[in-house]
Amino acid sequence: MKLGFEETQSPYTSGSQSARAWTEAWVKSQAYCPHCGGAKMSQFPNNSPVADFLCKSCKEEFELKSQKGKFGAKVSDGAYKTKCERLVASNNPNLLLMNYDRNSLAVVNLFIVPKHFFIPEIIEERKPLAATARRAGWVGSNILLGKIPEIGKIHIVRNGVVRPKELVLEEWQKTLFLRSESLEAKGWLLDVMKCVESLHKLEFTLEEVYAFDRHLSELYPGNQNVRPKIRQQLQYLRDRGFIEFVSRGSYRLKS
Repeated sequence: MKLGFEETQSPYTSGSQSARAWTEAWVKSQAYCPHCGGAKMSQFPNNSPVADFLCKSCKEEFELKSQKGKFGAKVSDGAYKTKCERLVASNNPNLLLMNYDRNSLAVVNLFIVPKHFFIPEIIEERKPLAATARRAGWVGSNILLGKIPEIGKIHIVRNGVVRPKELVLEEWQKTLFLRSESLEAKGWLLDVMKCVESLHKLEFTLEEVYAFDRHLSELYPGNQNVRPKIRQQLQYLRDRGFIEFVSRGSYRLKS
């Protein structure tokens, strides 16, 4: 995988238009599908409602966001209504996030958020555009990256270094079980996964996860049995091979 852009790919004088042309051309020529490993990405026509690329082999769709600096806790996205509608669609796109260096014209970071990490809670509605705007009243959205567990941010390129393809494919497969869950069920699972991650430990105890019961109660005020729900989620994650049982009340993240 070559990280450099081809300057001749850009016919634009605008910096933002050139960057878009460079990054899109790079994905089409260099990126591979993390779902099936296929190396053929076709590009949708410009201004498609949500997706930018399609894997020719497995038909997974991808949306590309690129910028010079690293992404923060949220990233701006398209129309809020359209984004929410696509959450329940089978062709909801996966999200590709790219950082590039304008001086060296090369990819610095590229990571993907699989579509099975997208739930309504991570889509934020923006304020409608002002009446004086060209698209007055249009309502955009933000993707709240800070609410996504780190396991849901799979790096293909990190700090200018290409990660082994087999590791990327392995990490993708590790959470694929989430696709079979409803949006409501995924919400609980992702929140418990994020709590476990925040412990920053390979091995952890049930009591340590119970320490998040107040936090989870605030997220789910209608649930009066948070601790049993925590146990249920850990059991599910164990059955799906995400964590393993060590001893009574003790678990380990599977590598």
